Amino acid sequence: MSPDDERSPDFTVSDPERGAEPRSLPRIDFSTFVLSLATSAMVHLGRAPGLGGTPEGGEKPEVDLVLARQTIDTLEMIRDKTRGNLDEDETKLIQSILYELRMAWVAAKG
Repeated sequence: MSPDDERSPDFTVSDPERGAEPRSLPRIDFSTFVLSLATSAMVHLGRAPGLGGTPEGGEKPEVDLVLARQTIDTLEMIRDKTRGNLDEDETKLIQSILYELRMAWVAAKG
């Protein structure tokens, strides 16, 4: 049995109320997981376009520094707990994401 056989199969989701076509969701790997958390932090920092207000509508995106900080702390914990177990690309990814999120947090706080 290969490592891929142990993973969950791709998921198919649909929303019949919206009439949306079913679509497949990709398997989750470390990079996808980290990027998902980073996106969540950016939403809390008001940096995700189209969420929590739009510049065209004149609304300011909602900022929640506490939730953003918690998500950044979670990524730092994951980095620390996985140290020595990541490949070079994964290490660079989490380091660069943490840097960008910290800079965005400081800017949002300031």
